[in-house]
Amino acid sequence: MTSSTAPTATPPAPTVVVVSGNPRPGSRTLRAAEAAAHRIAAHLGIDDVTTIDLATFADQVLAAEHPEADAAKERLAGATVAVIATPVYKAAYTGLLKAFLDLYGNDGLAGVVAVPLVVSGNPAHALAGEVHLRPVLVELGAVVPARSLTVTESQLADLDGVIEAWLSRAGESLRRATGPGVVVQARVPAGVGAGAGTRAGAGAAAGVEEVAR
Repeated sequence: MTSSTAPTATPPAPTVVVVSGNPRPGSRTLRAAEAAAHRIAAHLGIDDVTTIDLATFADQVLAAEHPEADAAKERLAGATVAVIATPVYKAAYTGLLKAFLDLYGNDGLAGVVAVPLVVSGNPAHALAGEVHLRPVLVELGAVVPARSLTVTESQLADLDGVIEAWLSRAGESLRRATGPGVVVQARVPAGVGAGAGTRAGAGAAAGVEEVAR
């Protein structure tokens, strides 16, 4: 008797994806997020780091047709780890980031390990990531195993030190969350629609005209 074994699908390579919700292209928020993403990738042994700068297709996010936003959605939904970054705007996150996250349906980020990152001009707003951004990411199905990474404007000059200090506390949680079989697997791209992000992000501004960092 001849037996055959079905081929085993090769899981996709792990990736770290940066999403910057700053409406200004090439912002300091983006640079901080990329620095954090590369350090997280090195910590987890991940080689692939890619960036989604929402400012480069902000005009599409609220349009009826948004092919670049759709491509970005799929890339983020397939990430192993996602650094979701925003400047603090009205004590919350930007309307541009809210509008992008609203494109996902329920559980659109299921299985993604997310790191909220906020850049704040005022230390009093340091909890904006925990209070506003973490809940919407969790409602969209993401795993948020560590506290948000918060960077004040005065700390941008010592960004490496801030990231290292955060990683010393969060690194083991990230490693456990991205362990074998946890998130490195094929995912179904998220559907389009006004979903959980609309409800959980109700405190954020809906527009995309912020003057941000």
